[in-house]
Amino acid sequence: MRTANTHLIYVHGLWLTGRESLFLRRRLTQEHGYVCHVFHYPSVSASMNEVTERLHQFAHELAARTRVDRLHFLGHSLGGLVLLRYLERYADQPPGRVVFLGTPSVCSKAAQNLARIGWIAPLIGRQVAEELLSAREPRTWRQPRELGIIAGSKPVGLGRLFVRFDGESDGTVAVDETRLPGATDHLVMPVSHTGMQFSARVARQIGEFLEHGRFGLR
Repeated sequence: MRTANTHLIYVHGLWLTGRESLFLRRRLTQEHGYVCHVFHYPSVSASMNEVTERLHQFAHELAARTRVDRLHFLGHSLGGLVLLRYLERYADQPPGRVVFLGTPSVCSKAAQNLARIGWIAPLIGRQVAEELLSAREPRTWRQPRELGIIAGSKPVGLGRLFVRFDGESDGTVAVDETRLPGATDHLVMPVSHTGMQFSARVARQIGEFLEHGRFGLR
């Protein structure tokens, strides 16, 4: 159910600022009525704990200055992993749903290959190193709120310069790398890793999931 006080927090990916989501956020506002906010964080220098603490403060301040009946979260790429860890630490949030866009929830072959290149490795950042380059228990979605995942199958992106994907990919993340156990729904669309933020069809599917808990395309 959408109300006039339904808000959405967008969390960007590695090396980005959130400004790249302007068209996506505009569509979600104009076509679905969500009040959208961008959470910006240092995607290279900060640890995952530091970033999730910042996001907690951001959400707390949002709730303090405006009435929030429902709060949805939308994460692109690394932003999805930020949301996963954030909601594990701070599960007590207003009701809502979550959507990941091209998030390497399982692993990232591209990140692993980039980490082997000396001059690029420092640019990958602490969060990627913690989540995708270090041995740890497999990630699983255990939150009560529903999670929808959109993966891209148009292989256009810088990732193709560093990795050869065996199956479908969005050019940066393989479709199989997005299949997080415990997710409510998973949808593959013909978009690239960057292009999914500019796609009107993707925006409609995000709105469909946030509204109904399922994607509309089958």
